[in-house]
Amino acid sequence: MGSRVLDSEEFIKQFHIPSYILDPDAEVERLPLKPECPVLVFINSRSGGQLGGDLLITYRSLLNEKQVIDLGETAPDTVLHRLFLNLEKLKNNGDEIAPELEKKLKIIVAGGDGTAGWLLGVVSDLKLSQPPPIATVPLGTGNNLPFAFGWGKKNPGTDRNSVLSFLDKVQKAKEMKIDSWHILMRMRAPKHGSCDPIAPLELPHSLHAFHRVSSTDDLNVEGRDTFRGGFWNYFSMGMDAQVSYAFHSERKLHPEKFKNQLINQSTYAKLGCSQGWFMASLFHPSSRNIAQLCKVRIMKRHGDWQDLHIPHSIRSIVCLNLPSFSGGLNPWGTPNSNKRRDRDLTPPFVDDGLLEIVGFRDAWHGLVLLAPNGHGRRLAQAHRIRFEFHKGAADHTFMRIDGEPWKQPLPVDDETVVVEISHLGQVKMLAAHDCRSKSVLDPSSPIAHDVDERDSDNEDESVGEEWRKFGAADTFKIPDEVDISHLS
Repeated sequence: MGSRVLDSEEFIKQFHIPSYILDPDAEVERLPLKPECPVLVFINSRSGGQLGGDLLITYRSLLNEKQVIDLGETAPDTVLHRLFLNLEKLKNNGDEIAPELEKKLKIIVAGGDGTAGWLLGVVSDLKLSQPPPIATVPLGTGNNLPFAFGWGKKNPGTDRNSVLSFLDKVQKAKEMKIDSWHILMRMRAPKHGSCDPIAPLELPHSLHAFHRVSSTDDLNVEGRDTFRGGFWNYFSMGMDAQVSYAFHSERKLHPEKFKNQLINQSTYAKLGCSQGWFMASLFHPSSRNIAQLCKVRIMKRHGDWQDLHIPHSIRSIVCLNLPSFSGGLNPWGTPNSNKRRDRDLTPPFVDDGLLEIVGFRDAWHGLVLLAPNGHGRRLAQAHRIRFEFHKGAADHTFMRIDGEPWKQPLPVDDETVVVEISHLGQVKMLAAHDCRSKSVLDPSSPIAHDVDERDSDNEDESVGEEWRKFGAADTFKIPDEVDISHLS
């Protein structure tokens, strides 16, 4: 479809959401046509240097301004709560547009991987009956999430034609379900100081889910600090997270130096050198190697915990959900038939309820990913992972989820510091038809017939509330004044 056809009122109207759907106080409009592909657009205006702000202006010039949200001004859970509450009321009053729009609604999120994770957490925690699928615009530095689903990894154009082209791809995109992963950290509250996660200068939006479980929660353990969150791409711990932390700290201190993606990536590489990631054996104390820091346990089959052997040379461990890490590299690769048979390994599917666990010794080890069929040290696949930190092994470590790092203080007198990762349902993504992410349900998959379908709706009801959500948003509830017997 040529740009002239895309740049037409008929094409643009397909993505339009009328004001009365978004604003309960607006006057109801009678539309000649129902929107075919209504999109709600969330943009982190601070991402990508000036690009986020430019993209905001372009989308608002094309669509209803109210359907394009600046995440620097309004939180996504506020917008989505208001929208779905209004949709329920409109459906209850017999509005013809509301049920169709809810069924066809798509979300576009423009920002870094952390921003995308923020939206995914909110949509998951709302627990909507018809959650909208999400497309991601690569506006960050690594852009692993967009790359995994065929949206590219280079920052996009922000002009009118570029945005129209992206909308065209969104309309043609396929839906894919991907696994969601819950992370819970629990440790004894220290007598002195704090063990709150420390982000570079301030906690970024993408770490919003690490709120302490409320003290009124009767399932909260007395005298312990509990933090929770979620991720969709990866969790990592060790030296790679330390380098990422240094990068984000530098960017917070000197934002004027980080104006475009190429400069950001160059600075990241330089920090990898200065942090000793390329000469880790000289600069990185062995006491911070993963095996010396903690014991790792995995659950491959339900109820069966096993100790996972971590070689002593491993300085970084990555728990991977998508085949895209560190700017689009695939640390797991595709195990050959012998590995699949001998070690019970499978290709990295995004919806099989399994995380791929990969270890790295140093940055040189990571460079093997650039070679054909290169991969990191494949440690295991599991649907639950538990890190049990050795008492007094270190006073802190570095962790990262979906591109967002933090420094995690560890109480030195506590032998029960635990970080546990578990499967928690799935979310719907929008993907290009030739994307690198693969579904286990694809008929061409060699293990499609072995899928163990698990959904958050079927999780054990006896588990604590902190295990059932990411902490990103309150569950959406239909208010009492809405008569649900009339709702479709």
